[in-house]
Amino acid sequence: MNWDQISGQWRQAKGRLRSKWAKLTDDDLEAIAGRKDELIGRLQERYGQRREDAERDVDNFIRSL
Repeated sequence: MNWDQISGQWRQAKGRLRSKWAKLTDDDLEAIAGRKDELIGRLQERYGQRREDAERDVDNFIRSL
């Protein structure tokens, strides 16, 4: 699966994202709305990650789907 598929199927993807990153709220997921950069930014905020680490985690998550 790639990011285009995730953003196209955002409603289904939200559940998977929530399972992986439980600190993301429903409001976070609504604000992200399929945008990868927004997800990376929220992960930085919620988990205190550096941008590079958040990008790597998101890329690894996408590959695992």
